[in-house]
Amino acid sequence: MYKFIAKRIGISVLILWAASLLIFVLTINSGDPLEDLRESNNPNRENLMQQRSSFMGLDLPWYERYWTWLTGAAKCFIGQCDLGVNRSGQSVNDMLGQAASATLRLVLAATFLAIFFGIFFGVMSAIRRYTGFDYVVTFLAFTFYSLPAFVFAVLLKEYGAIRFNDWLADPTISLVTIVIFAGIFALFVQALVAGGPKRRAMAAGISFAVAFGVMEYISVTRAFLEPTGGLWIEALMGLAGTVLFTGLFLGFSNKRGFAVVGANAAIMFVIVAACSNMLWEPTWGFLFLILALGIAVSVGVSYFFGGYARRSVTWASIWAVFSVWIAIIFDFAARYWSTYLPLTQNRPISTIGSMTPNFQGSHVFWLSFLDSFTHLLLPTISLTLMSIASYTRYTRSSMLEVLGQDYIRTARAKGLPEHTVITRHAFRNAMLPLLTIIAFDFAGLIGGAVITETVFGWKGMGELFRTGLAQVDPAPVMAFFLVTGGAAVLMNMVADIMYAYVDPRIRR
Repeated sequence: MYKFIAKRIGISVLILWAASLLIFVLTINSGDPLEDLRESNNPNRENLMQQRSSFMGLDLPWYERYWTWLTGAAKCFIGQCDLGVNRSGQSVNDMLGQAASATLRLVLAATFLAIFFGIFFGVMSAIRRYTGFDYVVTFLAFTFYSLPAFVFAVLLKEYGAIRFNDWLADPTISLVTIVIFAGIFALFVQALVAGGPKRRAMAAGISFAVAFGVMEYISVTRAFLEPTGGLWIEALMGLAGTVLFTGLFLGFSNKRGFAVVGANAAIMFVIVAACSNMLWEPTWGFLFLILALGIAVSVGVSYFFGGYARRSVTWASIWAVFSVWIAIIFDFAARYWSTYLPLTQNRPISTIGSMTPNFQGSHVFWLSFLDSFTHLLLPTISLTLMSIASYTRYTRSSMLEVLGQDYIRTARAKGLPEHTVITRHAFRNAMLPLLTIIAFDFAGLIGGAVITETVFGWKGMGELFRTGLAQVDPAPVMAFFLVTGGAAVLMNMVADIMYAYVDPRIRR
């Protein structure tokens, strides 16, 4: 195994070096970095040209310029990166830090959500193949996958931000709109439900009534202007998490496991209630401390009371605890929403930038969170939905292949419950091919976020790359490559190592 890892590391370093050389050569030959000054009528033109030439090292041969960059980048291995300066003399290290921070916030959220929902819908689609649910998921997956990034982002800006902000001036919903959206929701829900026409018609009727009631309530109470927060949100999310994750990890036939998961969610609710006074102005460290405490308690309770399925009980409990923790954010964001709206002139969903310049509520934790969240919302949705499509299709294909294997038929013939066959036998083996895709997709999203960042005006890695390329300035371009190319090579190497670890045949 160590020999395999060493070989992969050596190959990765060689690929990274060759790619960096190619990118550098292509960038410096893409135009004239002094073109704007040559055409300038500024009387100080010669001095400005000399100054820029000095910053960029234009008086040196290309291989010396590359060697200077390479030696500075190599110092990153010892924590002393020196990526030089751009053509204006600004430190690229500082530029990269700011750009990477914005982009990673966007990419991490999109990757996590895409993996979670993509795998979930892929597995469910494979289990219920050729049903209404499968057709609906397949249709949506191909729709999102085929939409160009810039088209999808522009549509989100138009309908998710501009028109939504206009609607907030009078947040009422017409009866026709309620009926249409409730009908669409009912059609979607009945496609998810297994069973005959009678059962699906009942599901459609109930879902239509629920959607109609919720939208009417939002319209009458103007909930988008003054949402109501409270510990009921944590209680509701804890109950929903208990039901959902017990069904996914255990099945409802395991009454003991269901009770343990519910007890862990209740314990987390008690912890949140006990800390509620301190949650009005917390820190992220305090919030994660609450999460860690809840997880630690749930692991202990699951170990001692989980019974024969304690591992599955533990995972279900962790996710139920996490659901209650997420509810904290929804709860207090709702409590501060009416305070946040006037600070944005009642136009909370942003269409440009990653934060509001000189935001007046930046000293209040939840107002600062709302500002970051509303800026992050639409770009994250754009990247997430496109990634969900690919994860859904890959997961479905992998699950269908595994479900046709002999050992699955053997497990069913032995009388194992279908839930156990799916989660313990099929799902684990179906995830092996996805290791490579998940690892590489994270790196791909960093580079692919360039278009999304451009549409939404984010000052991230995309801005750094576009500006450097337009100005024929290799320093910012190489900084972009160092992060995106390094992430691609690193994550691909990690995927190879993980794959070899879980499947020893790959090592040979």
